Amino acid sequence: MMQCLQFLVEPTKNVAEKFKEFRKKVKNEKREPLDESQQFIVNLAKDLGRVCQRSEVLEHVSKSEDVWPTLSCRAFILEWASLLESKKRPMQTDGWPESSDWKDLALSNEQDMESAMRLILTWTKDLRAQPEQSVWPGEQVVAVLDDFENHWKRGRMATLQSAVELVFWTLINKELDKENIPQKWLMWKQRSQKIGATPYIPHIVWDWICDAGVEVTLDLDTANPDLLISEDERRMRCGFKRKDVPNYHQRFDGWWCAVGSEGFASGRQYWEVDVGEMDWRIGVAKESALRKGFKSLNTNTGYLTLRLERGTELKALTVPFTALPATLIPRKVGVYLDFGNGQLSFYDVENRSHIYTYNETFGEKLFPLFGTVEIIKDLVIRSPGNRSHCLCPGMCLWG
Repeated sequence: MMQCLQFLVEPTKNVAEKFKEFRKKVKNEKREPLDESQQFIVNLAKDLGRVCQRSEVLEHVSKSEDVWPTLSCRAFILEWASLLESKKRPMQTDGWPESSDWKDLALSNEQDMESAMRLILTWTKDLRAQPEQSVWPGEQVVAVLDDFENHWKRGRMATLQSAVELVFWTLINKELDKENIPQKWLMWKQRSQKIGATPYIPHIVWDWICDAGVEVTLDLDTANPDLLISEDERRMRCGFKRKDVPNYHQRFDGWWCAVGSEGFASGRQYWEVDVGEMDWRIGVAKESALRKGFKSLNTNTGYLTLRLERGTELKALTVPFTALPATLIPRKVGVYLDFGNGQLSFYDVENRSHIYTYNETFGEKLFPLFGTVEIIKDLVIRSPGNRSHCLCPGMCLWG
């Protein structure tokens, strides 16, 4: 029996040994002294930990086991000071600068930084005066924090910044329903930081996204005649010979694209796509968007998409286009549409990380869009991902 269970025991031992070695290395390493912004984050983690004592995740920051780069610390301080300031002006809770803008501001003068630190210190002083129960974030948030901690221990998150952000955001938004805080946090995060908002989406939130899963098939009457479509209408690639098909007004005859059979005008929807390695286009097309010829498929012409070109250039096709880091290039794309809230988000399914989000008011039906020029590898529409919960009491046995 023990031999049968060895495949369970060994991964656990390996993970525990690796983490023990990591902790020992961190402890014995000769460190550079923390600068002012890094020390501020350490102290902030201590203050937040006092009122959120049912998770130990912030201790890794407060004990300097998780030290962030100086630029990240400065950007964090400026961003969250601005958020605190905006809460004093109820009509101005949207429109904060995106995180990329904060990194530029982090290089600005010390007077702004000192002002931001004072604002946060005043808030934490008031926070310490409140009883723990009044600022208890709820079981859902603690479960997410534990998930972040386990992911960080496995070396799959560079820092625990997402955990600190979630606690901070939760304490600022105490009026929210505690059951929905993690989901609300991700939606806000994607709206305020359109590119790479979070390196990891926790189990609870990922399951909530997958709950919106829909079955998507290709509409043959819209497919470019050069495309080969499988019998189940869920796979496509380019062929060598153009098919003789009716030239419907809704058919693409320039770009090698097709749309889904069903459009959406309300609610939440989620679908997944296995994409090629060199060139693909994934997103949605507005019902009124023109499909003929080679006119650019971008936000000006009714398309909200991601495009990979030549295997290395990932873009959001805004006007002008938004170049995305090569580190965000996925092999499987998750597409999440929240029609009512005006959000279209793209995820790397294998890493459960955010890639990019479009934010706008949707006024007409949206159809899933698929495009490829590859002749060997199929673009494949998949059923929404596996929602099975990890049953491991501590660090996951499966890695």
